[in-house]
Amino acid sequence: MNAAIEDLPEGAGGRLAENVMHFGRVLRAAGLPVGPGAVIAAVRAVEAVGLANRTDFYWALHAVFVNRRSQRELFDQAFHIFWRNPQILERMLSLMLPSIDTGDGDGEDKAEKQVSPRLAEAFAAGKQEAAQRREAEEEIELDAAMTWSDEERLRKKDFEKMSNEEIALARRAIGRLRLPILELPTRRFRPDRQRVRADMRATLKAALKTGGDIIPLKFRKRRTRHPPLVVLCDISGSMERYSRMLLHFLHAVTNDRDRVHTFLFGTRLTNVTRYLRYRDIDLALEKIAETVEDWSGGTRIGRCLHEFNNEWGRRVLGQGAVVLLITDGLDRDAGIGLGREMDRLHRSCRRLIWLNPLLRYDAFEPKSHGIRAILPHVDDFRPVHSLESLVQLAKILSEPGQRRHPGMSKWLEAAA
Repeated sequence: MNAAIEDLPEGAGGRLAENVMHFGRVLRAAGLPVGPGAVIAAVRAVEAVGLANRTDFYWALHAVFVNRRSQRELFDQAFHIFWRNPQILERMLSLMLPSIDTGDGDGEDKAEKQVSPRLAEAFAAGKQEAAQRREAEEEIELDAAMTWSDEERLRKKDFEKMSNEEIALARRAIGRLRLPILELPTRRFRPDRQRVRADMRATLKAALKTGGDIIPLKFRKRRTRHPPLVVLCDISGSMERYSRMLLHFLHAVTNDRDRVHTFLFGTRLTNVTRYLRYRDIDLALEKIAETVEDWSGGTRIGRCLHEFNNEWGRRVLGQGAVVLLITDGLDRDAGIGLGREMDRLHRSCRRLIWLNPLLRYDAFEPKSHGIRAILPHVDDFRPVHSLESLVQLAKILSEPGQRRHPGMSKWLEAAA
């Protein structure tokens, strides 16, 4: 990005250009897609609006660096910290905490009081060696005594609030998770040494070998097999952070058992089952990124479910399949046709479980049209926002019980 300064318009250099370049580096380290071209465009935008009005300066940078709604909060925090309050920046450089409380009681903006972990890491990446040595000394005191606490905190922490380092640890933990689905009896039998059910066909076949002089009794029992697992995962903009983490979980599940089918949907439906069967998670995600064209876009749940029911339902929903629907229920089409498609999906599977990250909020209420259309047709309604929620999901699927969870009654009443 240093080379980009040479390409700036005449008179755009100096401290302002350097500061805009440094600000772009911070945003890129925090996860925003900022390149040299964006920095050059930002300097030109600032030249166009001038520096007389702080609001114009803010929105000029916002128009260049922010491309998605999910990036607004991160940009807002970075802007207020970088361009307004140097003392906060100094404090961030001296601390590497998941969340930083900078409230001094002087009426600063709310965005400055609760700083994004990724933003804190982006600022902290430029610390000097002296600050790093102080961090190492402090870490000696915490490392041995609080390791268990860090693991417990990571287990319960929301994926959205994790720092880049915590996300890497969570992905490794997810890779070790298994999903033990309760096995169901099939129509086929296999030989059994326990004398419970006689196998007349095998008995007569064995008697032919001895000419009927000896009739050895043979026994059998039913084969059991876990049902197919079908996953429908929302990859719209509001689900971006969670869907990318859940792909690591689905990769682990797909490589642990057979008959796992995964579909991603936003504005269209994409079958990514074969890519998740690759042993290398990086290769699998690369292939998925090349195939899926509607990452972080809108959501048309009803249209995508209609396509699934018509083209894939008969292929993958046989033999008592369990369906995991992973979405926040926020539908661009306001739930039009969604209830009908959900009813058809529910009738085609043995159990339908809805995983919604919005359930992490205690004050969550089913108010949107999409959520109200989905709720009557699911057997269980669970959160999916942390490692602990994934562990709870594995426990639920391994337990026998009723098809519809008793806890669904309160949600049905709330959605009525």
